[in-house]
Amino acid sequence: MTLQQLKYIVTVAECGTISEAAAQLFISQPSLTNAIKDIEEEMQMTIFHRTNKGIIVSNEGDEFLAYARQVLEQANLLEAKFKHKDRKSPRFSVSSQHYSFAVNAFVDVIREFDGNSYDFTLRETQTYEIIEDVSHLKSEVGILYTSDKNKEVLQKLIKKNGLQFEKLFEARPHVFISSTHPLAENKSISMKELEEYPYLSFEQGEYNSFYFSEEILSTLDRRKNIKVRDRATLFNLLIGLNGYTVSSGVISRELNGENIIARPLEVDEIMEIGVITQKQMPLTAYAKRYIESLKMYVAEYNK
Repeated sequence: MTLQQLKYIVTVAECGTISEAAAQLFISQPSLTNAIKDIEEEMQMTIFHRTNKGIIVSNEGDEFLAYARQVLEQANLLEAKFKHKDRKSPRFSVSSQHYSFAVNAFVDVIREFDGNSYDFTLRETQTYEIIEDVSHLKSEVGILYTSDKNKEVLQKLIKKNGLQFEKLFEARPHVFISSTHPLAENKSISMKELEEYPYLSFEQGEYNSFYFSEEILSTLDRRKNIKVRDRATLFNLLIGLNGYTVSSGVISRELNGENIIARPLEVDEIMEIGVITQKQMPLTAYAKRYIESLKMYVAEYNK
């Protein structure tokens, strides 16, 4: 077993298909398939189950990948300390719902581990894809929220995929609006007051069930609805149309500017925002630092 073989295994798990992994590794598909077969025979285990849609990591494979990632990380650290050549770029990925504190924590990780090169990814994406990304090792950490309405469904899906959910904090729902919105001077806002204004939410693709909605209270009927895919578009529409969205209330003036404000929403609901990770997989130094940074921003919010 070699470090190169371990890299092959980890890359296939992250990509989800042999073809995509082979392209990323710059080797032929048959060569990659044979390399995986060799290591499975050597270890006397099945790491991947092959399907028509790609590959699925086996239960044994999950545990093997946990150790493989640790070995590769330690090898990178050894090269950084003792080898007088450029080492391979460290890799770290996060998949998250659209939260400013997720971006702030990501910046902290990059600043701490800044070097000659790195390959870090932050995906602000749909709820179902967050669970898929962490399950298939495309991302090491996922960030999403649960509530009384979606918790049972999401927790079953998280458990089914061999993941675990760790709560970061609880938040009362807030309305995000423009600082020039007619309701901007209100200390809190009711659903009745919002009826005439456009409601903006993040589109969830084929999994557009309210269970996967990024916004709490998504089951309520609203006369004016606009769905978007990215945060910048949503905020531009909030400002241009006097629209609103519902989120945690944690807002970053550095990232979102002075034009977006948060006001408590007058509803009896609670959001639990937390991280999902692989249950059997030890966290890398990057993931540990990222979660520490998230908790720091959460502590500031709770103050």
